[in-house]
Amino acid sequence: MKKREFWHSVAHQDREIFGLLVGRRFFRYLLVVLLFLILHGVLPLVWKGDDRWEVILHRVLLVVVVAAATAACNAVLLVISDAFKHSAKHGNRSIKGVIQVGQVVLFCVGLILVIAVLIDKSPKVLIAGLGASTAVLMLVFRDAIVGFVAGVQLTINDMVRIGDWVTLRDGSADGIVFEMTINTVKIRNWDNTIATVPPAALINDVFVNWRGMQEGGGRRVNKRILLDLGSLRFLSPLEVESLKPLVASAPTGTLTNAQLYRYYIETYLRSHLQVNADMDLIVSQKEPTAYGLPIQVYFFVRDKNWAEYERIQSDIFDHLLAMAPEFGVRLYQAE
Repeated sequence: MKKREFWHSVAHQDREIFGLLVGRRFFRYLLVVLLFLILHGVLPLVWKGDDRWEVILHRVLLVVVVAAATAACNAVLLVISDAFKHSAKHGNRSIKGVIQVGQVVLFCVGLILVIAVLIDKSPKVLIAGLGASTAVLMLVFRDAIVGFVAGVQLTINDMVRIGDWVTLRDGSADGIVFEMTINTVKIRNWDNTIATVPPAALINDVFVNWRGMQEGGGRRVNKRILLDLGSLRFLSPLEVESLKPLVASAPTGTLTNAQLYRYYIETYLRSHLQVNADMDLIVSQKEPTAYGLPIQVYFFVRDKNWAEYERIQSDIFDHLLAMAPEFGVRLYQAE
């Protein structure tokens, strides 16, 4: 059964590749190549005219062959890009920059071959001439070369994928990556504006990729509740007993109201369905400040969708703030 499923999957992939080749006109270009090669071969057998026109026809046929072969190779590159984009495993990665570099090389080779056919010179002569102007070409295509190298680094090191949420340190972009090319990374900001960033900027500067949060078990919440220092006091055994229904796992002994409040916060968060208790969950007291006693509340919300995440954490802190008076602590508020 597994073998049958395997071959069925292979056949399905073959049909998809065939469909992409048809859509990119690969077979049409290949047919043109074969047809004009045949014409080039039989021309001396059927041509009875001027030899000069025969030479011209030979060159025209070869130019068409080179152009069609270049178009066929370009179609293959585009099919590779399409197949990579539609792949479930690699759909969020972009090889558009690599494909564009391949197209540049392909068209340059095609152009050299066409010129070599037209002037009846070996391509080696033209390539040797290009070698002498390498410095000029490097200057002209400097941005493309730098962008390509940076794009390769981003892809190989898996630093950015299509669909990643990234934030640049200078604040010029904060949103979802939706396109990566040889010299640009396009980011749709949260206000629906489009930021176009060169790949080299992501390599040379600091940026934050939130993919770990998106793929992880929750989205972090890290906030503080400020308690009025003047409201802190020890609780009597009777008060502790009356609060036991709220904090069943409270420790024994002499307790302060702030201490019991911290235990309540942790108990409430661990029982909350939207809080991932398997990840870090910390309720701690920080150093007192002029603005009161900070209680740091650190946990992860399961729902990572921005709107739901904000709603859930707001509801949680509304509850925690409203429960503070039950423990005899006041929230700090500047007068």
